[in-house]
Amino acid sequence: MAQFSLYQEESQPSPWHRTWEEFRSSHVAFAGFIVLGLFLFVSLFAPLVAPYDPLQQNIDALLVPPSWEPNGTVSHLFGTDALGRDVFSRIMYGCRVTFGSSVLLVLIAMLVGVTIGTIAGMTSGVRSSVINHTLDALMAIPTLLIAIIIVAILGTGLVNSMWAITLALIPQFIHHTRSFVRSEMKKEYILASRLDGAKPVQLFFHSVLPNMIEMLVVQGSLALSVAVIDISALGFLNLGAQPPLPELGVILADGLDVAYVAPWNVGLPGLTIFLMVLAINIVGDGLRSALRRRLTH
Repeated sequence: MAQFSLYQEESQPSPWHRTWEEFRSSHVAFAGFIVLGLFLFVSLFAPLVAPYDPLQQNIDALLVPPSWEPNGTVSHLFGTDALGRDVFSRIMYGCRVTFGSSVLLVLIAMLVGVTIGTIAGMTSGVRSSVINHTLDALMAIPTLLIAIIIVAILGTGLVNSMWAITLALIPQFIHHTRSFVRSEMKKEYILASRLDGAKPVQLFFHSVLPNMIEMLVVQGSLALSVAVIDISALGFLNLGAQPPLPELGVILADGLDVAYVAPWNVGLPGLTIFLMVLAINIVGDGLRSALRRRLTH
């Protein structure tokens, strides 16, 4: 039997539901979200949807133009390279390597950076001052240069380049987390929690971390775009992923030898990197705006 309610209760959406509604109201941000979701789908299911093996060579189909060219064919949508490998399949696998590696290393850098930054922000004295000045010095150096120096020490390869970029990104998360935690610790709600007997771990998870989401979204999206560019740059410079591994930077470097004869071997992977970075930045900016509008409403 249905229960009768005398008072009409107004349903209040959850904070995450309000954030999604604010984000979806921006058409540009939602379009970037769709593009980024497409890259995520390709990264996860590239072996299932790619029409060819990215390493399969075909001497009977060397430098076939893309399908929209007069001499192109639908069987090779983006054409082939100098070894007869399907460019469309190589780009799909390249998104899997580049985007997947970037997401993994940013998550590791964020976890380590937020942990160290929180400890530094909740402490004071000489240790906190030394960490702050050291990080300021490291942040003055571009992440790509730090990554190149670390790769020169560890050696070339995709795994070493991922470790190098992770180590280069950690100081940024530590610096921003420390500054945020230091400012939050001076606010009244933190003082009230301390008077209630809250321990530092409880202060972080129940008081500081919920207010840190916006900062983490901004820094995470920025770090993800930097990671995509750095992994591609190291692969392009032959310091990261090594041929024949289909990584977008490696594919771009391989296409330089035939750029005048087959410009699609350079233009298509370069356009993919551009769209990936653009989508990440648009989504990150849209999430930041949605979080701010949710808090002001």
